[in-house]
Amino acid sequence: MKSEVKTEVTRGNSLIDLFWKVFATSQDKPPLSEDQGVIAKTFNKYRWQVFSSITLGYALFYVLRLNFSVIKKPLMSAGILNAQQLGVMGSVFFITYGLGKFVNSFLADRMNNKRFFALGLFLSSIVTVLMGLTNEYLPLVVLWGINGWFQSFGAGPCIVSLNQWFSNKERGTFYGIWFTSHNLGAAFTYVATATIVSAYSWHMGFIMPGIFCLVGSILIYFFMHDRPETYGLPNVADFKNDHAAVVHKDKSVGALQWSVVKRPAVWILGLSSLCCYIARYAIESWGIIYLTEAKGYTTLGASGVLGVMQFAGIFGALTCGLVSDKLFNHKRNMPALIYGILYATSIALFVWAPANPMIDMASMCLYGFTMGALVCYLGGLMAVDICPKRATGAAMGMIGLLSYFGAALQEVVSGYLINSHLTIVNGKKIYDFALAADFWVGSAVLSCLLAAMVWNAKAED
Repeated sequence: MKSEVKTEVTRGNSLIDLFWKVFATSQDKPPLSEDQGVIAKTFNKYRWQVFSSITLGYALFYVLRLNFSVIKKPLMSAGILNAQQLGVMGSVFFITYGLGKFVNSFLADRMNNKRFFALGLFLSSIVTVLMGLTNEYLPLVVLWGINGWFQSFGAGPCIVSLNQWFSNKERGTFYGIWFTSHNLGAAFTYVATATIVSAYSWHMGFIMPGIFCLVGSILIYFFMHDRPETYGLPNVADFKNDHAAVVHKDKSVGALQWSVVKRPAVWILGLSSLCCYIARYAIESWGIIYLTEAKGYTTLGASGVLGVMQFAGIFGALTCGLVSDKLFNHKRNMPALIYGILYATSIALFVWAPANPMIDMASMCLYGFTMGALVCYLGGLMAVDICPKRATGAAMGMIGLLSYFGAALQEVVSGYLINSHLTIVNGKKIYDFALAADFWVGSAVLSCLLAAMVWNAKAED
């Protein structure tokens, strides 16, 4: 009996050792060259390859995440799932994603993120294809939950890689540019998936994006890179001569990560992001159903409105880093407050204004622009700014855990509120979104108030 237990422990340790051997960041190499011109040329080439990989790669993660938002309507129309079941599915996804983002973002501080990032996208692609091969509730729930875990391999490695290849003074600008990736992926998904579903079936709305992103994951593996030091290059602070004051020089990565977990400002930012994500995923998860059921749009027309929202989000994400870096001296608090007020206003206009294509389009443009900026700030950048650089992944993990708890809560509450006020008139199902809309707007307002509570939080490194 003892030998069997010992064998199992040894086998478990072997698997852990194998995992670290494959995915842990490589050892530092001696300097690549004494010629600074060669160093600069190689460093710049590699960092642009990294930046392209995380930007395009994260867009593909969103293709595999938001295609379900378009497929919800056909699933309801076919009688396969109802609104409450869809809410449970969405909640399961966000729970596994939030937990996974917490764990995997902590791991990302120690990982070869080239391999970790590409693997997550590859496995998410496989699961998405499998979802297109079933039409039963339980398998769909299980697969969607598994997809949430693999989706969590995305954000942490992206932010850690960004910090490894871009300096402190560049961070806000390039974070904002990278953050447009989710808008690009979402905009493409709304239009492409709606077209695929309309032309073929909801099954193909899973299968075709899954195959497309699987190919993308293979390409990313060949273009992304590990830390600069593993190629004989200097760290980015030395390369750019951009050194922050080092407060925790002698602390281990684990100790720094624990300091992030204990910091009240990080928890407040996380709660603010939680409320922001309730409103965000309310629109992204239920927006198409809301427009088709409450305002009479077709599925393709509603997808077009939300697609425009995502393109507006690109401009919000692109400019928010520049705005805070150039106009507010790298401070995020004031622009976050401004964007937060406009964010709540846009959602209120969308759900409370009468049906009008011009008003709906305008409200979604304002929503997209402010969401692109606000989620960039609250979803990571403000926490990264005030936490030690060597614990970037931990900061993202904390914010991600709370953010996606909010997204999961939103799915359950929204699904319940929408389904519980269902009425049937002449055999047709009529959904009432009034209470759900109040919930969405209230969450956006609370997010804004919480963000104001960390106005004077100080940065550490």
